[in-house]
Amino acid sequence: MNIAQRLPVQNLPIQPGAIALMLLMAATRSSHIGTPFQLPDASLAVFFLAGLWFGGNRFFAVLLAEAALIDFVVIQFFGVSSFCVSPAYAFLIPTYAAVWFGGKMCAQFKESNPSVLLKQFAILLAATTLAFLISEFSFYLLSGRHDALDWSEKLSKMANFYPAYIKSTLIYATAIFGVVALLKSLPIFSEDHKGA
Repeated sequence: MNIAQRLPVQNLPIQPGAIALMLLMAATRSSHIGTPFQLPDASLAVFFLAGLWFGGNRFFAVLLAEAALIDFVVIQFFGVSSFCVSPAYAFLIPTYAAVWFGGKMCAQFKESNPSVLLKQFAILLAATTLAFLISEFSFYLLSGRHDALDWSEKLSKMANFYPAYIKSTLIYATAIFGVVALLKSLPIFSEDHKGA
């Protein structure tokens, strides 16, 4: 019997891994890029990993509600700028759906060999890039925050922001995926582990 079989987590409405992802988003959401004192936002990685491991539409809706609630709380009570809250805010739904469905695509792979891991990483990169394009184009088109800029300036700003946007998502997702894979390989978490 492995540790997961010993713990009564199968009957919980939300699994511990889902709670951990929700806590990660709550801890990091107030800073998109990160500062020396704040970790960068893990929301995209959270949605990707939630799609990969949990996949259900209800959990997607729960994460969307959590993201909106966090934004409301940090803006109203902690002095975080509301600069990103605009008519484009609704486009966070397809932004997060892009990485969510990327995670669901990766869930179809049942093996963990280097070829499969490379395919999963490519899907993560493509899904995060699509999320970036949805988020940025909707913001520049609908927010009214950069109307004075021409499109060459807007594209230049987007190009400058892309590396930081993609980097934190790739780091969070690959690190968390790696830690979970490592833990699953330990005898105490293994399906083959026999115990009392």
